[in-house]
Amino acid sequence: MRNSEISTRRDAAISRGVGMQTQVYVERASGAEVWDVEGKRYIDFAAGIAVVNTGHCHPKVMEAVRRQTEAFTHTCHQVLPYENYIRLAERLNDKVPGDFDKKTVFVTTGAEAVENAIKVARAATGRNAIIAFGGGFHGRTFMGMSLTGKVAPYKKGFGAMMPDVFHVPFPVDLHGISTKDALAGIEKLFKADLDPDRVAAIILEPVQGEGGFYPAPADLMRGLRKLCDAHGILLIADEVQTGFARTGTLFAMEGYDVPADITTLAKGLAGGLPLAALTGRAEVMDAAAPGGLGGTYGGNPLGIAAAHAVLDVIEEEDLCNRANELGSRLKQRLNAIRSRVPEMVDVRGPGFMIAAEFNTADGKAPNPEMTNAIRAEALSRGLVLLTCGVYGNVIRFLAPLTIPDDIFAEAMDILEASIDAVKGA
Repeated sequence: MRNSEISTRRDAAISRGVGMQTQVYVERASGAEVWDVEGKRYIDFAAGIAVVNTGHCHPKVMEAVRRQTEAFTHTCHQVLPYENYIRLAERLNDKVPGDFDKKTVFVTTGAEAVENAIKVARAATGRNAIIAFGGGFHGRTFMGMSLTGKVAPYKKGFGAMMPDVFHVPFPVDLHGISTKDALAGIEKLFKADLDPDRVAAIILEPVQGEGGFYPAPADLMRGLRKLCDAHGILLIADEVQTGFARTGTLFAMEGYDVPADITTLAKGLAGGLPLAALTGRAEVMDAAAPGGLGGTYGGNPLGIAAAHAVLDVIEEEDLCNRANELGSRLKQRLNAIRSRVPEMVDVRGPGFMIAAEFNTADGKAPNPEMTNAIRAEALSRGLVLLTCGVYGNVIRFLAPLTIPDDIFAEAMDILEASIDAVKGA
C-alpha cells in the first residue's frame, strides 16, 4: 500500500473542508516516532497538535486504557456514573490555578469545552456579550469560530457569526501592538459599541496557538483581571493547547500572578483519546441548571482512565522540567540558525511550546512561502513540522515531551539542514 494510493481514495471519500498538512498515512507510532504505510520513519514534532505530550502509545496510558476496556467502555455518566470520573474532576480542581473552590465538567473536544465555558459564563452573569482577541483560536463550531480571530480558513464561507462577540487586538511587540494598545482597544469598545455591564466574559489563550504562538504578556493578564473585577466580567483562559506541561508548568496560567475564573482543557489531557473539560470557580460552574451541561460521550470512561495515567506520567517523569529543558535547547539551536538566516525574525515561547517566525529578507513582510518550504523540506527528510500564524509564516514545534535526547538531536540536525536547503535554493 502506498501513500499516493490512499491519498487518491481520500480525495474521493473525504470532504475537502478537512485540511491536510501532509500526505503521510500512519501505520504505527511510538514515543516521538511514526512509521507510514510504506515503512518510512518520521520524527513527530506535531504530537497530534499538542495532544500526545506524553508520547505516542505511552505504556502507562495504554495499560490504563486496556484495563478500562476490559471493565466497560461506555455507560454515559449522566445515566450510570463511575468513580474515576469524580476522581479526575477532583484532581483537576486541585491542579488548575486559582486559590478558590472549583468544580469541573467533562466534555469531548476543545471546541465543546469553549462552548460550555461561554454557556456557564452567561448563566452565571446573566449577560450575553463576549470579548475575544485577534489571532485567537477557539474551535470550529459556530461559537468557536465566532470567537476565533482569524477569517481564513475558519470563518470563510460560513455566513453570519454568532452575535455579541467582539474582538480586540492581541499584543505582539513584533507587530507593533502593545499591551497598552490591547487594553485601550477594550476601553474604546466600551465607549463606542459595548456597555461593559453586558459583558459576560473575556476569553484568551495564555499563548496563542493557531495565531502564532504569541505568549500573553504578564501586564496584559493583570490588566484583564483588574478590568474584569471592576465590571463583574469573568476571565476565561483557553488552555486547550497550552495545558498539561507543554509550557513548562502543568498549566500556562501558573506563569501569571492572577487566576482565570474558568479554564478550558483538552488536547494533552488524555494522551490521544477524545476528552475535554472546563474547570472553574464552584459558584460559577454551578450556575447552569441540571441537564444544561454535559453530553453523551462527555467524560467517556476510556478517556478518563487515560487522563489519570497522563497526570501520573507528567508527575513521575517530571515532564514540566523536561519541557523547559527541551525548549531551552531548541531555542539555543534556533537562535544559532537565526544569526545567519535573517528571514527568521523571532524565536519565542515558554517551555516546549516554541515557534520561529519568518519574514522576507528585508524583514518587512510575512514570508509564508519560505515557512511552508521549510516544512515541506523537513517532511521529505523525515521530520514532521506544523505551520501556524495569521499569515502562515510561523513554524511551531510541538514534539512529545518524552522525546529521547538522541531523537531530539537528530531532529535538530534535520531542521537545520532543511532551513539551509531552502535558504540556499
